[in-house]
Amino acid sequence: MNPNTIYALVSRYVLLYTRNPVRLVELFFWPIVQLLVWGFLTSYLQGQGGGNFPKVITFLIGGIILWNTLFRSQQGVAISFLEDVWTRNLLNVFAAPVRMTEYLAATCVVGVLRVFVTTVVMIVIAWVAYAFNLFQFKISLVLFYVNLMLFGWCLGVMVTALILRYGHGAESLAWAIPFMIQPVAAVFYPVSALPSWLQPVAHALPPSHVFEGMRHILTHGGADWRSMAVAFALNALYLTLAGFVFSLSLRTAKKRGLLVKVSSS
Repeated sequence: MNPNTIYALVSRYVLLYTRNPVRLVELFFWPIVQLLVWGFLTSYLQGQGGGNFPKVITFLIGGIILWNTLFRSQQGVAISFLEDVWTRNLLNVFAAPVRMTEYLAATCVVGVLRVFVTTVVMIVIAWVAYAFNLFQFKISLVLFYVNLMLFGWCLGVMVTALILRYGHGAESLAWAIPFMIQPVAAVFYPVSALPSWLQPVAHALPPSHVFEGMRHILTHGGADWRSMAVAFALNALYLTLAGFVFSLSLRTAKKRGLLVKVSSS
């Protein structure tokens, strides 16, 4: 991969935000609103709990901050691709000497940048408004973020593959797919709270192991290294699968002339 090519692509996507401040509303508005809603709910439950769970219940705040990591990394990949579709720039990208690995790498970097910006804002608000310190997870926090970003990239690549294959009708999946898995990702409740037939599905998803690990630290004070190892193994599997599906979809799109249809409609 050529670093200069990746840098040029990332610069283009970043300039879309800096030259159009309205785009920044989407980047900050929803994370802040979600944090405020779950933060106020946490404060309310703390007051109603009579001191029984004032510490553990803060996993709701931690959950929404970490969920933002997965969602924003997925959006970085999927929305960057859609930006090229909407501006009819997709054919230019494919006509240029840009490898698909470089293109996907650039969208993943954009995902990292989106995660960094929104996370900084959410950490400050959580600390000031709710006295919640995300850095209490120490080294585990790095493992949480890496696993969630890896899975977010997997989802983003899968969404891109589906749009390539099925066209504009699949664009809504860029926002829908993350929330399709949220109920079984154990973001706000443990896997044990799910019906028994859904628990194997939750255990097959890397995010559930991350959020279970977060609650384990808040409850027991120690890191659950086994959960992190399982999450990394699952992410390796899903990254391989996502790469295969994207390669297959791209090959089919080129063969059937779907790229022209996607980029010109």
